[in-house]
This record gives sequence, C-alpha cells and structure tokens, in this order.
Amino acid sequence: MANRLAHETSPYLLQHAENPVDWWPWSTEAFEEARQRGVPVLLSVGYSSCHWCHVMAHESFEDAQTAEYLNAHFVSVKVDREERPDVDAVYMEAVQAATGQGGWPMTVFLTPDAEPFYFGTYFPPAPRHGMPSFRQVLEGVRAAWTDRRDEVAEVAGKIVRDLADRELKFGAMDVPGEEEVAQALLGLTREYDAQRGGFAGAPKFPPSMVIEFLLRHHARTGSEGALQMAQDTCERMARGGIYDQLGGGFARYSVDRDWVVPHFEKMLYDNALLCRAYAHLWRATGSELARRVALETADFMVRELRTSEGGFASALDADSDDGSGKHVEGAYYVWTPQQLAEVLGEDDARLAAHHFGVTDEGTFEHGQSVLQLPQHEGVFDAERVESIRRRLLDARSARPAPGRDDKVVAAWNGLAVAALAETGAYFERPDLVEAALAAADLLVRLHLDDQARLSRTSKDGHVGGNAGVLEDYADVAEGFLALASVTGEGVWLEFAGFLLDHVLTSFTDEKSGALYDTAVDAERLIRRPQDPTDNATPSGWSAAAGALLGYAAHTGSEPHRTAAERALGVVKALGPRAPRFLGWGLATAEALLDGPREVAVVGPVADHPGTRALHRTALLGTAPGAVVAVGTADSDELPLLADRPLVGGEPTAYVCRNFTCDAPTTDEDRLRAALGG
Repeated sequence: MANRLAHETSPYLLQHAENPVDWWPWSTEAFEEARQRGVPVLLSVGYSSCHWCHVMAHESFEDAQTAEYLNAHFVSVKVDREERPDVDAVYMEAVQAATGQGGWPMTVFLTPDAEPFYFGTYFPPAPRHGMPSFRQVLEGVRAAWTDRRDEVAEVAGKIVRDLADRELKFGAMDVPGEEEVAQALLGLTREYDAQRGGFAGAPKFPPSMVIEFLLRHHARTGSEGALQMAQDTCERMARGGIYDQLGGGFARYSVDRDWVVPHFEKMLYDNALLCRAYAHLWRATGSELARRVALETADFMVRELRTSEGGFASALDADSDDGSGKHVEGAYYVWTPQQLAEVLGEDDARLAAHHFGVTDEGTFEHGQSVLQLPQHEGVFDAERVESIRRRLLDARSARPAPGRDDKVVAAWNGLAVAALAETGAYFERPDLVEAALAAADLLVRLHLDDQARLSRTSKDGHVGGNAGVLEDYADVAEGFLALASVTGEGVWLEFAGFLLDHVLTSFTDEKSGALYDTAVDAERLIRRPQDPTDNATPSGWSAAAGALLGYAAHTGSEPHRTAAERALGVVKALGPRAPRFLGWGLATAEALLDGPREVAVVGPVADHPGTRALHRTALLGTAPGAVVAVGTADSDELPLLADRPLVGGEPTAYVCRNFTCDAPTTDEDRLRAALGG
C-alpha cells in the first residue's frame, strides 16, 4: 500500500512511495504529528541518483521489521535535497559540525520543533566497520528520547544556537584586488596534483569553477601557470574514465586520484559546467580535444537529458540492471575483453582494448574495465577507431539504461542554457542555441510567475510547489545573459533584470550586502541558510555576484554593480584561504578587475554577414566576463547599442569599460586584439 509520498512529483520521493515506512513529505503537518504523538522525527535526505541512498532504502526502508519500529516510535520525513536545498543545507551544516563529515543519504533525528540532536549519513542493516546498525541507532535514539528528554532538548538547543552564530557578514568589505587573487592562485598551485591534474586526493571532483578562474586569470594576466593547470586538468579528465568515451558527458566524480573509476551517476549541472569550461578552454587555446569534449558533452545533454517540454532532466542514475535483474553500479558503462570481442570480433576487440584501456584484470570490479583514452591518439587509424566507437555505443544502447530523474531544476537549467548557447555560437551549431532557447522558454513559461518569482522545479510540464532559492535566480539570470549576448534578443536581458531585482530585494542583507540562500519571505527553518562557498555548482552567493556584475555591464545599472561588489567582499576575506571552494567568486573577481569589458556590435541591417563576423569575433574574445550586445543601429532593446553609429556605413564594434569606449573598429583583427581573442 502506497504511503503519503505517492502524491509527490519528485522522482526520489516516488521511489519511496511503496516503502512500508509511513513516510511524510517535509511539512508542518509532519511536525505537528510528532508533537501530538510525543515522538522524535527521523529526517532522511537524499536524491534519486544517489547510490548509497538506494542501498539504505533496500536494506532498511524496504524491510518490514525496521519499518514497523520506525512507524511505532518516530515520524519519518523524506526530503529530496534537489527540491529543498535549503532544508538540506541547514541540516547538513549541523551534520558536518557534529561529525566532521557529511554526505547522502543524510540521517538526522529532530525534535518536533525541527531542532536536530543526533546525526549520521548511511547506516548499515548490521554493525559494520565500527558503524552501528540502523536498528541500533533507532533504539538508542528512542531510549534517549524516552529516558533523557531534558538532555536531548539541551543538546538540540545548543546546536541551534551554534548554527545561529554562524551567520556571515562578509559583504560590504573592499572588493578583492590583485593581492587576493595572487594569493588564491598560489594556494591552488600548492594543492595542485601536477602528475594527475586536479586538486587534492581521492575522491576527485571536476573543478569546473576553478578552471573558469584559471582561464580568466590567464586571459587577464598572461599567467602560463594558470593556463597549464586548467589545460592539464581538462586533458586528464577527458582521457579518464570519468568521461564517457563512447557517449560523451561526465560522471559525478572519480573515486581515485587518476580519474579512472567514476561514481557513475551523470548530473546535469556537472555536464553544463564542464561543457562551458571546455568550450572556454578551446576559445583560449584552440585545443582540438577541448573542442571535441565540449561538443560531445553538449550533444550528450541534448540527447539523453532533454525532456519533451524542452527542459533538461536532473540526472542519470549510477546503477542499472546488469542483465540478471540485479541493479549494479556502472553496469551500463563497463566492458570486459570478451564483451568487446562479442561486439567487434577478435581483431577490432584487441585494438579497442588497447585504445580504451580494457585489461584482462579490469580497472573496475569483477574483471570489468571503465573505458579510458590513454596517451596514444594518432597511433591507430582514425576511421577504424570511430567505427569501433560507434559499434560499441550501439551495443551499449541495447543494455538496460540507468534511470533518469526527469525533474527540471531551474538553476541547473540556467547553467545548461549558458553552456549550450555559448557552445552553439562558438562552433556554429545553431541546433545547440535552439536547445538553449527552448529551455529558457520553458523556464519563463512554467517556472516564472507574473511577479517574476521562480519556482525551483517542474516535472512533466507541471510546476512544483517549492520556491526558488538564490542559486535558481542567479544561474537562470546567468543563462539569460548568455542568451542575450549570443542571440542579440533584448528580451533575455529584460528577464535577467527581473530575476536580479528579486536578488536585490529578497536575498540581500541591506546593511552588509551579504546574501542568503532563501528569500526573506521563505519558509522559516532553524536557521536562514547562507553559504558563499562552491560545492558541485557555484554557490548562490558567487553566482549572484557574477550575474549582477554582468547585468550591470549590459545596462550601466549602478545598484546592480554595487551589489556585486559588496557580495565579492566574501572573496576578499576567504579567497586566499580556500580558493578551491571559491572558484566562481574568484572568476567573478577577475571580471571585475578587467572591467568587465562591454562590447557593442552594430550592423546596418539584421543578419548582415559583416555583423555576424564581428559578433562571432566578439564572442570568441577571452576578456574575463565580457558582455556582448549585437543589433541594428536603430535597435533600442539593448542599452549597449544606444548612440553607437556605424563607421562608414559598415558593421562596427565598440569595446568599452564602464561605458567609456575605445575607438570603434570595423576590422575583425583589431577587435580580436582588443578582446584577447
């Protein structure tokens, strides 16, 4: 019999709708139930493509005896962290403060007032490796709640007070300057893995935002060291198992330092960020590898994550059916030499094994290998290798596919819009720009209400009930700004302005300029979440600073630029100490140090070939955070075009900083030189 989650739209919550656990969604009714019954709340937070979430669900939440105990002694609340990042952030902060680590599934025990008092992540069904079993944890929590209620209340109250004291007021400091940026670069150099690329040890995550900072720093200063770190990291990832050598796209992270074995889930946000980073690397270097990976990743997103409504789904699972009915991590992606031979025949199988690093021992589990691309391109006939790749991809497509989380998340779709718009423009792929436009249109039609407030999610064309958080407003605005630069359509600049006005009025502390992750009128939690550090995506704080700065460059709006500068105070304070976790803030600081530059391309008529050539040259310029406007001389949609006459009746480009312009030019080479392209 289905529980209350059967009425939800989240794919993750629906995965638990048939559990014998009497789950509640996050709601005031759930906590009122706990208060009336006098029992604690079990809060379980995860997401649909989380491998260990599936494991704990199978081991514990599908177990009738465990469910009976939970139902008798707790009110159980299940949360999709992707729908409610605010709930996840608040309690994850408590978990990390109490245990020194975090992760999903996140398991937290709360009072009926939603105050946490005991924490953990995954708990096994039996004691293992020093961890108690989940049943032992439940019995211990029940005993404490029954016999030592005053002690539990004291602990919960102290935790809430400690969290309240963590509020950040780093806005309104001076903006980061050359000194802070140089210190941040030095810190990255110290943490850089010169042998393998990337930063720190295993598990190793794609440092997308740091790569953007390094590329912008190189563009502004000419630092070869910054470029080398970005380039080598991108190459090692692209050749490793974290990159899908057959179908394109990146897995979530590598479990080892060498990028060989991934955690196989594929997230929209990772692929959007990495698609854009590789496109920017190609723009800076002309690398053929970067070009191929950017386009293959874009094609992967459109092919495998695009929904029928035009948006982009959140994720593909790590697990899939291995052919025996058992769900196994990575089953869809790994190969043995025998499997290669079955598809390719013996001769091509030997070549494929050498080319993709498939060994008899295997690089994964049970003699299976994750496909890689070792350093021997050019050794084999390119047409033969491409034929092998296509045949393997066709054969793989016949395997049971990983599940897809069809939930459309506003922020991640904003990242995808920016990536696809720019990649399509750089490589003259109008189909990718059209995909970006379709996703942007969905966000406007479905996620944006008549007061320009965003909803966080939608699914199957139906908008969810959760309000957008700061990253939604910031990342969607970033996507709309990219579309305005690529298409020359002023409506996207207008929509970005609507969203960023909400950032100013609803997410910004008026006195300090600090930013919050939830709006001032959002549901009150035990603490108003606030985090300036990047995680898998740019923090809402730094993403907002970047979008505010870009919008100000487009429009000359002083309030938006001032808000961006005040928000960047956190980068001045924390950037030199934690540069790996402030990559997008540092990238935005690079844009501020450079201006950013404003480029107006004016043509005599729409679609003039000379205008198109200047526009493409402007988009390919590497000046950090530069914004581009293109249109006819009589256009009034884009402020950058105002009062910009043609020179000699020819298409003309203006390069400006703070709306003070260099001499206009009709020459592509001069424009390229002015923008570092």
